[in-house]
Amino acid sequence: MNKTEKLICMLLGAVLAWYLFTQKGAPKRESAVEAQAPLAAESAGPAVSGATQTDQAAQSEAAPETSPVREAPKTPELPEQIVTLENDELKLELSSWGGVVKKATLKKFAQKRGDIGEENPPVEFDFSSSALGSLESAAGGMAGYGVRNVSSNSVEFFTQSRTRKVTLGDNYIVTFEDSGDVPRTSAALSLGSMTMGSSKNDMLSVDSWALDAGKGAPGVIHHSEGNSPLKGYLVAGFSGGCSGSKSAAGMPQISRVAYPGAQTWVALKNRFFVTALVSSTAQITGFDASVWRDMAAAAYRPERVGARATLDVQGSGPVTSVFYVGPKKQSLLWKLGMKDVMEFGMWRWICYPILWVLNAFNDFIPNYGVAIILLTILVRLLFWPLTHKSTVGMKKMQEIQPLLKELQAKYKDNPQRMQQETFALYREHKVNPMSSCLPMLVQIPVFIALFNVLRSAVELRYAPFLWIGDLSEPEALFASWFPFGGLNILPILMALTMGLQSALTPSAGDPKQQKMMAIMMPVMMLVMFYNFPSALSLYWTLSQAVSIAQMWMIRRATQAKNAASMPEVIEPSQTRQMRRHG
Repeated sequence: MNKTEKLICMLLGAVLAWYLFTQKGAPKRESAVEAQAPLAAESAGPAVSGATQTDQAAQSEAAPETSPVREAPKTPELPEQIVTLENDELKLELSSWGGVVKKATLKKFAQKRGDIGEENPPVEFDFSSSALGSLESAAGGMAGYGVRNVSSNSVEFFTQSRTRKVTLGDNYIVTFEDSGDVPRTSAALSLGSMTMGSSKNDMLSVDSWALDAGKGAPGVIHHSEGNSPLKGYLVAGFSGGCSGSKSAAGMPQISRVAYPGAQTWVALKNRFFVTALVSSTAQITGFDASVWRDMAAAAYRPERVGARATLDVQGSGPVTSVFYVGPKKQSLLWKLGMKDVMEFGMWRWICYPILWVLNAFNDFIPNYGVAIILLTILVRLLFWPLTHKSTVGMKKMQEIQPLLKELQAKYKDNPQRMQQETFALYREHKVNPMSSCLPMLVQIPVFIALFNVLRSAVELRYAPFLWIGDLSEPEALFASWFPFGGLNILPILMALTMGLQSALTPSAGDPKQQKMMAIMMPVMMLVMFYNFPSALSLYWTLSQAVSIAQMWMIRRATQAKNAASMPEVIEPSQTRQMRRHG
């Protein structure tokens, strides 16, 4: 392996290691807009349990004046009524106390692997302690509504001076229409809360579209990144953010962080699901987020996040607010103007078509394992001319190595002449020394884009393939017998195919160095990939298998060409005298 090839291998490893394992940073306590304080309640609902009175007192003392503790809304005098709205996708349970959503059930998504049934109910969002849609004035208070005009997809809550209509629409849309005596100062509209799953690959984050995302331009803000004061309290991306990196000793159960500034939408998300305020007729002037930490964990680990959007509700008109409560699915979020919730970043221009093609293959053959295989073949076919040219170029470089060594020995005291003669040799044999670099460089963004797509696509959640029960998770076979979470076959196959590919790749460098790289790189990638989603290991293993097949075909073609170009040796005819002496 020559210096250029080694440099590219090191660059590939460094890029992947940096991208996949960059730490997001620990919680920042010095920010002026942050506050750590216990919240007696969120929106409409009972006080949050779990913290002792001593803990709550200590937390209250630590809270700065800029973030006052909100008291629990007083319980209305009217008895509570529960109303259910339901369609094929979503089931909502609403309370007449505040006219809010206390529970949302996603009817098409099971909590565990397998079909939805009594033992495997659908996914539920419990908003009982952080009600979705609560419109609370700065003075506090919670309205006790009467109920009328109930249908399968809408209901009206009313008092003598105020009406709230809640409508359940298609594609996981929930609309609140408030009219009459609506609070006419700033008001807080609750987005409910989002809980992080139990998977090691899960995440918990807050996104918003700010009218000033930096330098006066609008744009998306992922609050687990950059300079957001929420960054240290969230987990986003595979690196795990602050999870496991900071002791939780002395930290409150709930940390509240205010984020001012006009926003178009605000979203709470975990790896596969989203609760978002998509839009409101009132201006969203900011929001505050509350992060519950896992009290059983010694290291800081967020468990749940909730948020309230601050609305400017001055005026006399009604307030209409639209929410999305559903899967983190690109096609649905795109229509809402929230495609950046997918968090594809600078690779979005590759990620969007890749996910579209993956779903198109699944529509053709309804199995995402097969869809990944077809996607792998398509990607390799697109890169086939480039990799073919690169492999042929490396083979030629290997063939002219004896001539290069002669030049190096002949002109070792004249580097300039040696360089001139080397380039002349390249021209004579039509060899481009950089041809081996381009395929590796081009495939880095494609690989990272596939990583982004395959790690967070809700379509892969609990998607089975052969022995794999869930393509979004490691295989974890015989978990009770094997360490490191169980036996994962695909990463091992990936390391073996990588070693074989390295051994078959023509190299003009030191054979000892090539052998060392053929061992080190697979071992490094095995460690990195062992607990990654099996979908990614499946793609990478198949991609290398196709590359090995391509190298084998090129080697066969080269051997046949060399055999055909060799001059034919014709045995002379034996004379009678030759036969006599033979």
